[in-house]
Amino acid sequence: MKFSELEGARVGVWGAGREISSFAAQLNARLPSAQIDVAVFDGDVPDVLPGGGARGVGAAEAVGALAACDVLVRSPGVTIHRPEMAALRERGTTIVTATGLWLAEVEGRGVLAVTGTKGKSTTAALAAHLARGAGVDVALAGNIGVPVLDLLGTRHELVVLELSSFQIADLTVGPQTVVVTNLYREHADWHGSTERYADEKLRVLDLPGVEAVVLNGGDERLMSRVGSRADALFGGGGGYDADERGVVLDGEVVVAAAELPLPGRHNALNLAAALAGLRAAGFGVDEAAALLRDFAPLPHRLQVVRDDGVVWVDDSISTTPESAMAALASFPGAELVLIAGGQDRGQDYAQLARELAARDAALVGIPTTGARIAAAARSAGAGTVVECADLEEAVDAARAVAPAGAVVLLSPAAPSFDHFRDFEERGERFAALVAR
Repeated sequence: MKFSELEGARVGVWGAGREISSFAAQLNARLPSAQIDVAVFDGDVPDVLPGGGARGVGAAEAVGALAACDVLVRSPGVTIHRPEMAALRERGTTIVTATGLWLAEVEGRGVLAVTGTKGKSTTAALAAHLARGAGVDVALAGNIGVPVLDLLGTRHELVVLELSSFQIADLTVGPQTVVVTNLYREHADWHGSTERYADEKLRVLDLPGVEAVVLNGGDERLMSRVGSRADALFGGGGGYDADERGVVLDGEVVVAAAELPLPGRHNALNLAAALAGLRAAGFGVDEAAALLRDFAPLPHRLQVVRDDGVVWVDDSISTTPESAMAALASFPGAELVLIAGGQDRGQDYAQLARELAARDAALVGIPTTGARIAAAARSAGAGTVVECADLEEAVDAARAVAPAGAVVLLSPAAPSFDHFRDFEERGERFAALVAR
């Protein structure tokens, strides 16, 4: 369904946040004959509702309250697998996201989408920055940048769009070019299982509108599933890649290691993905190193928040064991203290524990998964392992065990929702505690 096809429709929304707020504003401005009749919330119904005249209800009333609506626009955080969604679909209600409405409206043309378990935001930001520096009229939208419906009525040569599996799960039109950064086990709570997560994320490759697919050739799980769909590869020795010299193209250095704006091989691969995606979209970039000199790294991604003889690093974006291992690898030779733990999604921490033992890194565990990570670390033979009741206690414990010159790394290897609103709040709290 296109946004313009909502003309005259009775609309319900479920959830809050940037996408729903943007949708309500655009609907009011562009389609005055359409109206938001019902706004559904999983928590308390707020005083101010999207669309002004909507009736606010709780999730328990959703199916009945949405009976008269033609379309339900869901926030990405609201899973398509909850029973209320199944009941609404059976009744014939069309369920979409704001992202889906926009992609259908533009038929995916001129869109470079970046998805994957990790590295989406950094890759998308790098791609937009490089394109802009090369003189391309580019917009950055999605989970970073502007809400994508805010681009209605504007024209750009290129839109770089960060897409999550939550948005992809019910898309009907895909972007012209898709980059997949990697595929780890994640989001089983939203999708129902890690296998269904992979299926629903990768369905984007086969949607109408997709013309070019760029895959991480070094990701065995990804390649075993959809390697045959690749029009171009990065990593794994194909096309753009990363090695000890920096980012290379067919073996030739295009950005030297000393010129990389972000630490770690995984970030070099993110840059390789951005360059490969731009090339596939028809926007090859020369002189990438020069264009990257003023790139501002995104917060909470290996961000140094203090250096007081110990280097304190905020990598709160880390929600998987794989991302925490990549963070550890970003500080070769350093003495490390890892602060890890968060919402339990049943992830396997055995390999992370072995990496801690191999690096002789200290572990400071925080709830909820901190106890499981600590147990795995002890089993793997890790030396210093401390379990703490909260992040404040963990920062104090890290101070106590970190020798001069060490790196204390908040890379939790788990989501934040058991104790924080999101990873940003977790990172901001860490930085505030460190600055005390």
